[in-house]
Amino acid sequence: MTESGFQRLKADTFQLLDDGLDPRLTYHSTAHTRDVMEQAARIAASENITDPEILLLLQIAALFHDSGFLYTYKGHEIKSCEIMEKNLDISMFNSTEIATVKNMIMATKIPQSPRTLTEMILCDADLDYLGRTDFEPISDRLRAEMENYEMIKSEPEWNQLQVSFFQSHRYFTSSSQRDRNPMKMQQLEKLRQKI
Repeated sequence: MTESGFQRLKADTFQLLDDGLDPRLTYHSTAHTRDVMEQAARIAASENITDPEILLLLQIAALFHDSGFLYTYKGHEIKSCEIMEKNLDISMFNSTEIATVKNMIMATKIPQSPRTLTEMILCDADLDYLGRTDFEPISDRLRAEMENYEMIKSEPEWNQLQVSFFQSHRYFTSSSQRDRNPMKMQQLEKLRQKI
């Protein structure tokens, strides 16, 4: 796939997401997808991945990883794989490359279960915000989304959910462990003080 072909795919996919995502999805939005793509590229560079084909597959996985929210909340990863196959010109990729992209998408399912470095990168990019200074506004968007879908009902419930999630989460790549873990631990301490 050429760079211009990928840019076309990206534009078409973002249009699909902009037009089709439920407005109640305040966290799983095109902004989140853009952020995951950006963080995946940053982490891949930190992990010294330079192979253009691998980087392209990683970007395709990041682009489609939450597209399944167009149709379903629960189990969206499987739907994301289907949407990726439907919208990608799969004649440009061999079966191993398609399987690699699917495996990256499926690895982001909570609890995350990456087995390869590219799967680890996508998982870390997906939850990169946990260890950043913009954690609070992004977390507020997730809380609003979960309230919109009646998944949580109160602030104490939300705070407890956050603490439990933080305690079970881990970054997989050495660069995310180095660059994001210290701030993540600070965020966890703030959350613990709320409960």
